[in-house]
Amino acid sequence: MLLPGWVWLVGAGPGDPGLMTLHALNALGQADVIVYDALVDSRILDWARPGVEVEYAGKRGGKPSPKQRDISLRLVELAREGKRVLRLKGGDPFIFGRGGEEAQALVQAGIPIRIVPGITAGVAGLAYAGIPATHRDVNQAVTFFTGHDQTGDAPGALDWAALAKSSPVLIGYMAIKTLPSISASLIAAGRSVDEPVAIIMDATLPTMQVLETTLGRAAEDLAVSGLEPPAILCIGRVALMRQALDWIGQMAGEAPRNLDPLGSGERDAG
Repeated sequence: MLLPGWVWLVGAGPGDPGLMTLHALNALGQADVIVYDALVDSRILDWARPGVEVEYAGKRGGKPSPKQRDISLRLVELAREGKRVLRLKGGDPFIFGRGGEEAQALVQAGIPIRIVPGITAGVAGLAYAGIPATHRDVNQAVTFFTGHDQTGDAPGALDWAALAKSSPVLIGYMAIKTLPSISASLIAAGRSVDEPVAIIMDATLPTMQVLETTLGRAAEDLAVSGLEPPAILCIGRVALMRQALDWIGQMAGEAPRNLDPLGSGERDAG
């Protein structure tokens, strides 16, 4: 139960309202005030109880946005007013969602919290595109990374050479504007220019678009594609699986382009 003076930090999922958790739906029906992010689908807010206060606290790159400190202070203020506060965040609050910072600020202020995980776009977006994040013929590890740091540039603290060598599949959040730098860093570290890449815009939404390209051509192809953030970047051979597993296209009557895109041949059930 969402009690007065509590703050629930809740992941709303990647966009499709059907991917929300039951705990998230329960919170929408109890909250006195909802503080929500830019990437929360408006249809989700339609499930809130009548009379709830709704406050926008979204951040979008290159656009006027509230400061993180102000958002955290507002959550503290609302809780101290005795409100039942729902902090609704896109995806999962603890995966590149600044949820850890907000939770820390609340705990330091003596505000009781509950964390409700959500499905992150780096997994769900790939699944909707027909790309498994892991496949036993490709990878036994997957790495999630952010495409920019606090300056807006590709993260300088990341060891791109180590990533290039250690992780067969790389999934980038907020990596569209810095894609030229990311691609160049990975190629310089030894990744092939021909490595498959998928860029998924508006993941899980009816407006979803997927660009299939290669690491060497990704920045150039993206520039002429018309795709814009928010988008998820997938680098690795698993991106080829879309040729067989584009289930949304198949629902629309399209045939698979390649039943064995990895060239793995027949597999037994084990």
